Amino acid sequence: MVVSVLEEMRIRSLGVIDDAVVELSPGFTAVTGETGAGKTMVVTSLGLLLGGRADAALVRIGARNAVVEGRIAVPEGSPAVVRAEEAGAELDEGTLLVSRTVSAEGRSRAHLGGRSVPVGLLAELADDLVAVHGQSDQQGLLKLSRQRQALDRYAGYAVAVPLGKYAEAYKRLRAVAAELEEITTRARERAQEADLLRFGLEEIAAVEPRAGEDTELAEEAERLGHAEALASAAAVAHAALAGNPEDPEGVDAGTLVAGAQRALEAVRAHDPALAALTDRIGEIGILLRDVAGELAGYADDLDADPLRLAAVEERRAALTALTRKYGEDVAAVLAWAERSAARLTELEGDDERIGELTAERDALRVELGALAQELSQARAEAAERFAAAVTEELASLAMPHARVSFEIRQTEDPDGVEVNGRTVAYGPSGVDEVELLLAPHPGAPPRPIAKGASGGELSRVMLAVEVVFAGTDPVPTYLFDEVDAGVGGKAAVEIGRRLARLAKKAQVVVVTHLPQVAAFADRQLLVEKTNDGSVTRSGVKVLEGEDRVRELSRMLAGQEDSETARAHAEELLAAARADA
Repeated sequence: MVVSVLEEMRIRSLGVIDDAVVELSPGFTAVTGETGAGKTMVVTSLGLLLGGRADAALVRIGARNAVVEGRIAVPEGSPAVVRAEEAGAELDEGTLLVSRTVSAEGRSRAHLGGRSVPVGLLAELADDLVAVHGQSDQQGLLKLSRQRQALDRYAGYAVAVPLGKYAEAYKRLRAVAAELEEITTRARERAQEADLLRFGLEEIAAVEPRAGEDTELAEEAERLGHAEALASAAAVAHAALAGNPEDPEGVDAGTLVAGAQRALEAVRAHDPALAALTDRIGEIGILLRDVAGELAGYADDLDADPLRLAAVEERRAALTALTRKYGEDVAAVLAWAERSAARLTELEGDDERIGELTAERDALRVELGALAQELSQARAEAAERFAAAVTEELASLAMPHARVSFEIRQTEDPDGVEVNGRTVAYGPSGVDEVELLLAPHPGAPPRPIAKGASGGELSRVMLAVEVVFAGTDPVPTYLFDEVDAGVGGKAAVEIGRRLARLAKKAQVVVVTHLPQVAAFADRQLLVEKTNDGSVTRSGVKVLEGEDRVRELSRMLAGQEDSETARAHAEELLAAARADA
């Protein structure tokens, strides 16, 4: 099966590393070096590539920014490739290029396949590509929530399916309960709101406003208020156009235009241009007569009744009283009335709604209890298999007598849901509290790993858990940061051996200080630093042959040239090769 492989990382201006290239192999790669040389920066770099939090303190002093670039070989059609291509990333012959830049001011940028992308996208891809484990992850394993998540992850669909149904019902129950509480606890406020809406709607109904009425009344009031002036102006204009009956000798526009037309009619036959002008004068005469007629009608129809003006102003005052309260104009008032009527219907239906919500809440609690019981049963079945598998792995990690088990319990809660005849507390992940127990030797009672495991034992438990995951829910690459902390001797050899076996199924990168672990690696990288008196630079190089023996000797005895240490180093390498 083709899996994704992290082939190379280039690190620039990150911590103590000035400019280094980390070449990784598909199998087991061990990263070693003296304390302070920058081994942890390798883990930090990968964390940045995987969408980890950017910190300006990571940028090398004097540099403008830190840059980490990675090259990951990904199989065609994998979830990571599909998601990357959706974001516009392009693959380079089956290789996905990832980069992350952190400025000295703390700003961060991410690129994927040559395309700028949100940092969150890198974190999404990380779930399908790499599992990172370090000291903080060991401490995280002590949390009950992490232990439950580990069990659920191992169980796979057996837990994921009922958990999905439970989560959906839980979300609906929370929404129903919140709405029910809002209605019941705010009953007085809602009643007051209903009264105000009812009053407003009654006030609007009493006036019965009509859309556009305010504009029409404003125009009518303007006309009625100036009726005399309008009538006088219309009369004068009419006389100018059509003549004044009381002054038959007066000259008006109509008479003048008619005279002009008669003068031209006599000679129009002699010139087509003049004939055209004659026709246009005729049109003017017709227009003058039309306008004069409309002016006469306007003056006759003009209403100068002061009673009508008073009625119009009274109606406008009623509408203004509404617009002062409910909207800037009548249209806004009518819109407010429509919304308020719908809201009042909702508020007046509170009693009925409370009954509906109460019934739905009770039904959802029953459903949630049944789903929680199904979920607990699935977890219990998976817990037995998970504990047995981890126990078997611990036997391979120099803990042959250790036993791992899970305690799955519930807490009584009168406000909870009923499961197996008990009313227990519930949450978004069910009703179960899952705790990982360890009995390190025969006769020892199982105790929570937070209390019953030493640092070295906890490291091995975490490794055993990850190895079990590799068989059920594998990821292409595993990165362990000093998973061997607190371990030595035979246990260290067993950890190295187990990591090498894990590397047969996936890429494994381990930052270690133990030669027993490094000896099992397919490739060993040395992070070393030199000091020129002003700037510390670190480099990363692949160790082979004599160089690897010298590094293992240093790790064993602190002396690269110790004959005893060299013999021991060669023995470790030979034993690791034989075990492979």
